[in-house]
Amino acid sequence: MPGAGSSCPACGSSNVIDDDVYSQAQLVCVDCGSVISGGVLAPDPVGGSVVSYSRSTAEAKKPCPNLIKGVQRVTALCQILRVSRDIQELSKTYFKQAYRHESFLKVSLQKKEVLGGCCVLVSSRLRNWPVTMGTISSLLDAGPLVVGVVYQEMLKVLNIEAPVVGVSDVMEAHCQEYKITSQHVPEELAEDYKDLIKRAVALVELAADAWIVTGRRPAPLMMAATYLAWQSLRPNKRRLKVSLDKFCQIAQVRRQKPASTRITEIKAVLCKLGKEIPWVRDTVTPDNAIQQVEVILQNRFALLRRALRTHEDALLAECRDSRAEETVPSHPPDVVEQREPITEAAQAPGAGSDNPHAAPETESEEKREPNWGKRVLFAPPCVTNPKRRRRRAPRDELKDVTGDEEISDSEIDSYIRTPREARDFSLTQKILSSSQSDKS
Repeated sequence: MPGAGSSCPACGSSNVIDDDVYSQAQLVCVDCGSVISGGVLAPDPVGGSVVSYSRSTAEAKKPCPNLIKGVQRVTALCQILRVSRDIQELSKTYFKQAYRHESFLKVSLQKKEVLGGCCVLVSSRLRNWPVTMGTISSLLDAGPLVVGVVYQEMLKVLNIEAPVVGVSDVMEAHCQEYKITSQHVPEELAEDYKDLIKRAVALVELAADAWIVTGRRPAPLMMAATYLAWQSLRPNKRRLKVSLDKFCQIAQVRRQKPASTRITEIKAVLCKLGKEIPWVRDTVTPDNAIQQVEVILQNRFALLRRALRTHEDALLAECRDSRAEETVPSHPPDVVEQREPITEAAQAPGAGSDNPHAAPETESEEKREPNWGKRVLFAPPCVTNPKRRRRRAPRDELKDVTGDEEISDSEIDSYIRTPREARDFSLTQKILSSSQSDKS
């Protein structure tokens, strides 16, 4: 079909038709065969437009589906933890960098999920937002050991220097998990988050000075500090009667099993310091130590020094009394004690005892030093309560079992279970007794 209003620029002929041979419409001169218009591929003066390579034949690189899911999971974790926008964007950036690294390419999906949580953890620590590894582990439903291994590997791969976070640094985020504001509980049990965090951090610092934090898991200790802080802020009768289980039910948190032990240890420290308060006349016990928490925390360092000095003076007085008892004779000087002459047999190291190893054992027991944790006022838990080691019996006491040992009748009766076995056993005994009588 001729193109209306078109003429060939080469020969001036107006005999121009559409060329349907190609996929795009083109105007071709019938006389000279020149292409007048090439559709969209023709230059601008002829009526075409410039088409970029990316819009025509280039393939856009789309991210991996697992990468997309991982970024979505990181976003969800950030929203659950209520972190800032900066931490969320930094977590996504770290996750994309670590995901494309060769160390995390051919790994399991669980490890990739843990990687997202580790990126949130390190981003929070870099921006001074308190998040613990235990919190990330519970959100991902993964073990702390797995999270720790991936976290260390991610820091090494991305060359990140993350700050070390202590227990007191994460108390703010831990206390916010307790639903004990006026919006959740009655006014008598409600408490402000700021006051609760301040008191709980002070109790954790006191526990650190008394070696209670050393080698302990942070979650039970933080729960114990939060519970005691809540009681001490308003130590009325109703709060003092609330147990740890009841407090966890009120605050809608899960109770940690070792938290009750940490509460007992912190109360013991409060009792030791409460006894040094000059104006307190009553005896400070674990039951009434909560009323003295505010005074103890305000004068913590002075009371610690005073308690240590009092303990040292008591040890010195005890040492002097023991030395005085050693110098005083146990019998009057005018009484002459009659003793039997010492024989050569009595001078022998194993005389007077059936066991020849008795003397070395008593010597080893005498040489064994007492636990130094019992002598100091505050000591690490591993020192004050050491694990008892099982005593290994000497080789002389161990008897070799050969299987030829004699079995008593009572022991044989214990092996018999059914009446049929009892009848068979009695019949066997009769046969054996008759055969022995025949031989005789």
